[in-house]
Amino acid sequence: MTTTQYDAAYGNFQTSPYEEIRREAFGEDIGQNSWLTAGEQDKFLSWLGLAAGKTLLDVACGAGGPALRIAALTGCTITGVDVHEKAISTARSLASQRGLESRAEFRVVDADKQLPFPESSFDAITCIDAINHMADRLRVLADWARLLKPGGRVLFTNPAVVTGPLTNAEIAVRGLSGFYLFVPSGHDERVIMQCGLRVVACEDRTPKLGEIAERRKSARESRSSALRRIEGDVAYENRQKFLSVVANLAREVRLSRYVYVAEKA
Repeated sequence: MTTTQYDAAYGNFQTSPYEEIRREAFGEDIGQNSWLTAGEQDKFLSWLGLAAGKTLLDVACGAGGPALRIAALTGCTITGVDVHEKAISTARSLASQRGLESRAEFRVVDADKQLPFPESSFDAITCIDAINHMADRLRVLADWARLLKPGGRVLFTNPAVVTGPLTNAEIAVRGLSGFYLFVPSGHDERVIMQCGLRVVACEDRTPKLGEIAERRKSARESRSSALRRIEGDVAYENRQKFLSVVANLAREVRLSRYVYVAEKA
C-alpha cells in the first residue's frame, strides 16, 4: 500500500467493514493489520516473560490493538512506534477507550532509523510482520539490541523469507505495499548473532499465513462495494491480487513467514 492507502486503511480502521473482515479472517479482532492471530500472540507471550513492571517496545505498532492486548493481559507498560500518523492517532484513541493511557504510549517514529530511546530501556521488543519493510537489517537489529535490558528479548516475524523459486511478477505483486527486503533462509539467524544476540527460538509460521491470506481475500470480496468506496477500485484490486499471491506462495512454500526470538546476554 502507498502512504495514501495506509492512511485510508487506518483512517477507517474502526469502521464496520474492516472490523468484520478482521473477525472473519483472524477468528478474533485484536486490531491487527498483519498476519497475527490472538492464539499466535499468546504463544509469543510465553517467550517474552512480560508482567507488571516490565516494559515492551512494539516497533511498527500500526493501530496499536495487539500491543494494547498485551498490556491488558500482562500488566506491562507498552510503547508503540509507527511512521503513519493516522495509525498512531487510532492507537491513542483505542488506548483511551480501553482505559490504558497510563500504561500505553504511542509515538510517530520512523523505525527504519535509530529509535529515540536510551540504552537498556526495554525488557522486550516486538516487531510483527514489518521488519521486511526496513532496509538495513543489521543496523535495525543492532539498535534493538542497544535498547534491550540485559536478559531482555526481541521477537520479530518476517513474512518475506525466500524458500523457493519466485518469478519477477510474483515479487512485484508481493512488494506492492511499499519497500520490501526479501531475504534467504538463514539470513535472519546470522544477523541476530552478528548483533551479539542469542537465538532462543525460530519457528516456521507459513501454513497459517496462507490460510489467513485466503480468508482475508474472501472476507474482502464479500464486502467489495464498501471497500471500493473507501479504497478506490485500483487499490482494492491491487490488494486482492496481493492476498492471492501471498496465499499461493505460502501454500507452495516458496515465500515463507518465520518468527524469531533472541536474547541479550
